[in-house]
Amino acid sequence: MNANTGQVTSQVTDDRLQALGRAVLETEAAAIADLLPRVNGDFVRACHYMLGCEGRIVVLGMGKSGHIAGKLAATLASTGSPAFFVHPGEASHGDLGMITPRDVVLALSNSGETDEIITILPLIKRLGVPLITMTGKPRSTLAQAASVNIHVGVEQEACPLNLAPTSSTTAALAMGDALAVSLLEARGFTREDFARSHPGGKLGRRLLLLIDDIMHKGDGVPRVSPSASVRDALVEVSRKGLGMTTVMDDDQRLVGIFTDGDLRRSLDQGIDLHQTAVADVMTRQCKTITAGSLAAEALQTMEEHKINAVIVLDTQERVVGALNMHDLLRAGVV
Repeated sequence: MNANTGQVTSQVTDDRLQALGRAVLETEAAAIADLLPRVNGDFVRACHYMLGCEGRIVVLGMGKSGHIAGKLAATLASTGSPAFFVHPGEASHGDLGMITPRDVVLALSNSGETDEIITILPLIKRLGVPLITMTGKPRSTLAQAASVNIHVGVEQEACPLNLAPTSSTTAALAMGDALAVSLLEARGFTREDFARSHPGGKLGRRLLLLIDDIMHKGDGVPRVSPSASVRDALVEVSRKGLGMTTVMDDDQRLVGIFTDGDLRRSLDQGIDLHQTAVADVMTRQCKTITAGSLAAEALQTMEEHKINAVIVLDTQERVVGALNMHDLLRAGVV
């Protein structure tokens, strides 16, 4: 394509486009594979510096390396290693004050000669903070000034001109993820910790939402007495819309549950819906969960036992709520 006119200057077949795309993936996959032996003593030292950080991990990078640095800072912060991105160009104009002696600096530069980072090296050194670098040139100015340098250089870029940062940024991104995940494991970071930093996400909802927040309570809980007829139980099932009704005694304690499945089995037996007591056809051994449990636990119970609803009991084993799979779907837990 001509950059000035926007016109296509050569005919490229569909097969050729597929071949080009696959070549890029193969080149970048090879670049990542080459990183494996570089997860070595330098990698371990970098991890220890970051694990020992009493402040924040300050991540620097310019251009495409800056985009990778920003993503890495976000990944570190969301996985238990407080971090933020600082633009090296802005650092020379006041943002360097964001770095404190309690921090660790992580600088990304493929060439290792990025002017904006080199300019602030003396100030970083004056602060006495550990400097971790990820460069493509182990003998570069930045790598030589580092407390520890992780080599992320690549044989070639995936760009056919060997100019646009492609394989090099992929390699830096992959090594950054390797650091973040290693730190996550070392800190004992859990799924619950992750959810607390992502309360708006689906995982956050799954791991933090309580059944008390979504269950049906009070009059919303379907209920009949053991002496109620099957017909009365069916009316309650239809009225409350949960596909079942609880069967409770006078003390609000669960005796059993009557479901759509119980109704089908009753009809197969030819029972009289008006004369038969629900206690004669209900399911006595039903699954329950305790109030205050996570919604994810209710989901696990339903999936494990292949049921669509679960009854919620308090610590005195009295019925205080009920919920079904639709409630979990609406809450975004499923």
